[in-house]
Amino acid sequence: MGYDPYDYFDLGEYDQKGRTETWFGTKQDLIDCITSAHANSLQVYADVVLNHNSGGDAQETNPIDKQVRWTKFAPKSGRFPRDWTSFHPSVYETMDGFGTFGDMPDLCHRNPDVYKALMEYTRWLIEDIGFDGFRFDFVSGYGPWMVRGIAEYRYNRGGNLFRPFDVGECWQSDRVVDEWLASINTATMDNPVSAFDFPLHYKLKGLCDQYGFDLRSLSDGTVVQKFPRQAVTFVDNHDTIRDSGNAIVTDKLLAYAFILTCEGYPSVFWQDYFNFDLAGRGTANGIAALIKAHEGYAGGPTSVLYADHDLYIMQRDGFATQPGLILVLNNRGDGWNGSSVTTEWRAKRLKPIAWWGRDDSSKPADQWTDLNGAAELWAAGRGYAVYVPEKDT
Repeated sequence: MGYDPYDYFDLGEYDQKGRTETWFGTKQDLIDCITSAHANSLQVYADVVLNHNSGGDAQETNPIDKQVRWTKFAPKSGRFPRDWTSFHPSVYETMDGFGTFGDMPDLCHRNPDVYKALMEYTRWLIEDIGFDGFRFDFVSGYGPWMVRGIAEYRYNRGGNLFRPFDVGECWQSDRVVDEWLASINTATMDNPVSAFDFPLHYKLKGLCDQYGFDLRSLSDGTVVQKFPRQAVTFVDNHDTIRDSGNAIVTDKLLAYAFILTCEGYPSVFWQDYFNFDLAGRGTANGIAALIKAHEGYAGGPTSVLYADHDLYIMQRDGFATQPGLILVLNNRGDGWNGSSVTTEWRAKRLKPIAWWGRDDSSKPADQWTDLNGAAELWAAGRGYAVYVPEKDT
C-alpha cells in the first residue's frame, strides 16, 4: 500500500516483489492521473513515508546492538540501496530520539546517503513526476529538520521556482503539534509547513458524539485557533474511521459545517462524501452545499459573535472576492435555537445557503440586519445554518 516502502523510485515500472505494477497501476497511469488533475485545476499531493521501510532482501546483524534485522535493500531501480548503516542504530546516530513504527527498520536521516536519497526522492516527485506537495506520514518518528529541508528546497518546475504545499501527520496532543510546527516554521521559513488538526478532530468528535458538549470550548487548543494559516482541518480520515474510539459516528454534518466555514485548509474525506452519502448534492443539506459556501464566501478572519453551552455563532469577516458568512451551530436537540448578534453588515439581507438539522432540515428564514448590523440568526435542533450577505446588484 506504500506505507512501508521498499523501492522509493519504483512507481510501477520494475518487475520486483512479484509484479511490475503497483496495486494502483503503472508509473504512466499515475502520471496520466496527475496530468488530468492539473487540466482540471486540481493539485495532487504525494503521501510520503520517510521514517521506516520493510521488504528487505536480506537480514544483517547490526554490530552496534548485535540485533538481526531486514536491512539489506537492493531495489531494481538502482536508486537508494540500503544496508544496516542506513537505519538506527547507526554510526551516524546510535539512538533515535523520536519513535519507531512497529518493528520496521527505522531510517537514520543523519546518514548523509539517506538524507541525500530522500531529498532526491522528493525532488523527483515534484519535478519529474508532477506532484504539487507532500503529506508527511508519521512525522513523530524523525526530526522536524528533515521536513523543513524538503519544504525549503528550491524546486524547478518548467524553469520557474516552485514551492510545494506540505502538511505533516502529527497525531499527538495539542502541545506536541504546536511544538512540531514551531520547530519547523522559523522566522526565516519562506514556505511554511502545515499540520493536520488532530486536536480539532477530537473536539468535533465531542460535539457530534457526546451528550452535552459545551460549544464554548469548541476551538480551544486547536491548530486552527493558534495557527489558522497552517491548519489542515478534517472530520475523519483513513485512520480515524477504523474504530469508534477515533471515528465521528453521530451527526457528522455538524463537524463539516464547522471545518468548511472556519479558517484553515479543510479536507473532505472521500468515504463521507461518496460512501456514507453525506454529499447531499443538489440540496442545501450536505457537504456539497458547505463546499460552495466555503469557496464562495469563507474569507477573512474569524469573529465569534456568540457562544454559550448550546449555541455558537461565528462570522467570517470576508476578504477580496469572498464577502464572508455566518455559521450558526445549535447543539440542543429540542428544536430551533438562535440569538441576536451584531454583524459587520448594516441594513443587509442575510440569506441561508446551507443548513441541516437532525430532525428538521427545513430552510431557515432570511434575516435583515438593522442599521447597527444586528439580526436574529437561528439553526434547527442539532443542526447548523450558514448565512451569507446578499450581494449588491
